[in-house]
Amino acid sequence: MGRREEMVKLAQQMMLNKKNIRNMGIIAHIDHGKTTMSDSLIAAVGLMSEELAGQQLVMDFYELEQQRGITINAANISLVYKYEDEGYLVNLIDTPGHVDFGGEVIRAMRAVDGVIVVVDAVEGVMPQTETVLRQALRENCRPVLFINKVDRLINELKVDEKEMQERLVKVIAKVNTLIKKFAAEQFKEKWQVKVEDGSVSFGSALQKWAVSVPTMRKTGIGFKDVFMHCKEGTQDVLSKKSPLYRTVMEMVIRHLPSPLDAQKYRIPTIWSGDLESESGKAMLNCDENGPLAMMITDVTIDPHAGEIATGRIFSGKLTPGLKVKIDGKRDSSVQQVCLFMGPERVNIDCVPAGNIGAIVGMKDVRVGETVSSAEIQPFESFKSSFEPVITVSVEVKKTTDLPKLIEVLKKITKEDPNVVVEINQETGEHLISGMGELHLEVTKYRIEVDNGIPVEMSNPIVVYRETIRAKSRELTGRSPNKHNDFAMMVEPMSEEMLEKLIEAKLEGKIRKKDADKIAKLESIGLSSDDAKKVWWVHNNCLLIDNTRGIEAIQEIQELVCQGFSDAIKEGPLAKEKCLGIIVRLIDARLHEDAIHRGPAQVLPAITRTIYACMLSSKPLLLEPRQRLFINIPQEYMGAVLKELQQRRTSIEEMRTEGELTIIIAIAPVKELIGFSSAIRSVTQGKAIWTAEFYDYKALPENMQKDIIKELRTRKGLEPEPKPAEYFLS
Repeated sequence: MGRREEMVKLAQQMMLNKKNIRNMGIIAHIDHGKTTMSDSLIAAVGLMSEELAGQQLVMDFYELEQQRGITINAANISLVYKYEDEGYLVNLIDTPGHVDFGGEVIRAMRAVDGVIVVVDAVEGVMPQTETVLRQALRENCRPVLFINKVDRLINELKVDEKEMQERLVKVIAKVNTLIKKFAAEQFKEKWQVKVEDGSVSFGSALQKWAVSVPTMRKTGIGFKDVFMHCKEGTQDVLSKKSPLYRTVMEMVIRHLPSPLDAQKYRIPTIWSGDLESESGKAMLNCDENGPLAMMITDVTIDPHAGEIATGRIFSGKLTPGLKVKIDGKRDSSVQQVCLFMGPERVNIDCVPAGNIGAIVGMKDVRVGETVSSAEIQPFESFKSSFEPVITVSVEVKKTTDLPKLIEVLKKITKEDPNVVVEINQETGEHLISGMGELHLEVTKYRIEVDNGIPVEMSNPIVVYRETIRAKSRELTGRSPNKHNDFAMMVEPMSEEMLEKLIEAKLEGKIRKKDADKIAKLESIGLSSDDAKKVWWVHNNCLLIDNTRGIEAIQEIQELVCQGFSDAIKEGPLAKEKCLGIIVRLIDARLHEDAIHRGPAQVLPAITRTIYACMLSSKPLLLEPRQRLFINIPQEYMGAVLKELQQRRTSIEEMRTEGELTIIIAIAPVKELIGFSSAIRSVTQGKAIWTAEFYDYKALPENMQKDIIKELRTRKGLEPEPKPAEYFLS
């Protein structure tokens, strides 16, 4: 029996020993050493050669990851490890560090109970470190800290022993500040990472050594020895005396929770159903004898096996042949059950509660859906503020490939929900939106290389938003047959209310019986009266019914909501999505005969009246901005600053670490198109940079007219928007 088969057999045996299971993710800023560290843990259990650890990068098995030297997909592996004469099952997910693939991190956080935060000792806590730690804490995942590349402090920055310790203390303090800021109230103090209890460890993933206070007591290896070995170039001796895997695995086992403990506080956060129900109790207690409750966190499509849905099992057992419901609506059945061991998928008989498993052959299941054997409330959607900010149009080079392209795009959006695909009805072109230029480059690679479809991709197009600056007066619009009138008005949301609405993740219909949704609407700042009258939420805009005593208003409610959605989806300025607008239906005069107030009458009347209201309330375009992190050798600082000044960029922070300069700045997405090649050119390829979504901000007044004209022309519209009166005639 091979070592991998033996590991799978051991993993199966240990899946029921829930107190000895650890579901954990590895999170970090790009290039801080997550995948290199994963190699050492995998080598420790005999699944790869120790010599190749740190070079093979087992978890980066996708070809493009190897070519570019970055993690693109989250990857799972189950490891069995012996600690103090007891066996432990560690289900590990290695996540990407590049912000364009941040959606992978968010989804992985639902499957795990704890995380190792990896921080580069030289660069310290970076913007993306903060982003991924915030995501972990939102999901109530407990963190521990591994400070990597300590050898670089000594060998490259030439710090002395005292300064080395000061820098390490600074990193720990920063991580603890973030934990205090983002953790739930009950964990702000409890989850602080501490050197003395071993929830912090230090080392070099590449050189395969690590130390912590508990391991120092056992091995006698202290900071003086670390300093000496690094200075003398004998880190190989250090890795024998204090191997990374032993220190990190001990930290994981001692400080990260078992599913038995974690589910007691995680379930109330991620599931809003009745905790006293059979399913609620089974999930709180991680009971494998209760009904199955599983949340899908990843979907991949195998050319032979079809769809493979990976997720966390919170109660019950996942077994082949089990009849299940998807999101409580669609019936399905489990064909095969398997475990992922990095690049390999292994079929097994059962995955019980508290583990991460995968289902083979279940059709049309999507990331974020709930798979259950009983009727249960679906799990809460992922807590994410990521949204696509850049779009390209894609056309096949050979028209015969068009049907194939449609299928491939369906597959890609299943595997990566952060890719959004729309068909432009006017031009017939496929529009693909993503998190950034790299995200779209990877999507193109998946279409062309993985699926063999040559395509033409347009230059990137920025995704704008439309909003308003003032409250409109009450305007009345009329249906085409002149038999129905609708009085409406619009008003802008405050920044605070919009932020809270985005956080609340409300979308779609709000019914009088949806007490939890109404409570959320009150918590964002609506009055109790308004919260109860909200009919619909779309694109973080609200439709409120302020009418009184109108007969038949309920009969046209669905049509009013549809008309509102149509208006918010394509605003009047440039047919971009709207953001942060409250629309109020004040009054209506309806024809008594239902035949005269059908879709053809109500839909255009509602959409056009909303347009008229928006155009009379100081409408404007919002542009997306990203936060840039740039890491460059000092001699290129002047050239990079000059490049940034030409791109409407505001510098947030600049600091020097040894020979490196770190620049953090905010820049409009429009100005970042082509930035990648420009910065490569001015730094001779020596810059490392990433960008993450920051916010939408009003486009400068002097640019509004030109950009609106550019957007409208591209979409085949007249260059100038119509006046408000046009939509009321």
